[in-house]
Amino acid sequence: MKLRAFAPFAMAAAGGLVLAGCSADAETTEEATSGTETAGGDLTLAVFNGWDESLATSLLWENILEGKGYNVELEYADPAVVFQGVADGDYDVVTDVWLPLTHASYIEEFGDDMEELGAWFDSAALTVAVNADAPIDSLADLADNADEFGGRIVGIEPGAGLTATVQDAVIPTYGLDDMEFLTSSTPAMLSELDTATSNGENIIVTLWEPHWAYGAYDLKNLEDPEGTLGEAESIVTYGRTGLGEDFPEVAEWMGAFTMDADHLYDLENQLNGADSADYADIVSEWVAANQEWVDSLTA
Repeated sequence: MKLRAFAPFAMAAAGGLVLAGCSADAETTEEATSGTETAGGDLTLAVFNGWDESLATSLLWENILEGKGYNVELEYADPAVVFQGVADGDYDVVTDVWLPLTHASYIEEFGDDMEELGAWFDSAALTVAVNADAPIDSLADLADNADEFGGRIVGIEPGAGLTATVQDAVIPTYGLDDMEFLTSSTPAMLSELDTATSNGENIIVTLWEPHWAYGAYDLKNLEDPEGTLGEAESIVTYGRTGLGEDFPEVAEWMGAFTMDADHLYDLENQLNGADSADYADIVSEWVAANQEWVDSLTA
């Protein structure tokens, strides 16, 4: 609910009413100067379509900021549209910028027209994951144990950067050309992962961290001794130019924001599969269950 400062009472003719009005004015003035209420304002947070951590963190900050008196709107779009929108000032904040690699080209193009606020997650990574009790721990051992996984690697969308990395770097480096690399969609991959783990079968999938699947299933990432998947990245929050001047409190809060994997995966799992109409209630319940941690974000 948006908080609003109470308007002072109008002067009344009767002496008692005048005194009551003055008393109310004094209380209102004390409230306004006590720092318990914020100036508020309108903010638009941009959410990447299909990026679970973008959705979870944006919904979390929508809840927090509205509780502090701001009017918050979420806009959903693909990354290219989001970066252009933040640079143009159409969106105020985006929480899901992966650096130094994944979104480097966007920052090169639009970075001068954006404000970097701060990194909230420092171990984002492309991964190849298996069920935790699988018989191997490294990609270097996969070729000799391909039969344990039905000779298949289950991937995501054909056009994804992760798919290209696996196809162009992981497979040739580790001699996996004889394995079938299946690509279709992220939901299809997750469906196969769910089925295999439910049946106690081995499975190997292309994945990334952070992702709610790590909280929902018992998984392990295969070691990548040749570094084919690249180094870990940070997830950074960016704002439009002038955000810090217009909303210094918001910029400070979001710049100092960090979120550990346990909290992130828990919130993502609560949201996974839910109807968007239920997001606000789900997040409110999650915030109530994690109130001390949430309060620390704006302390």
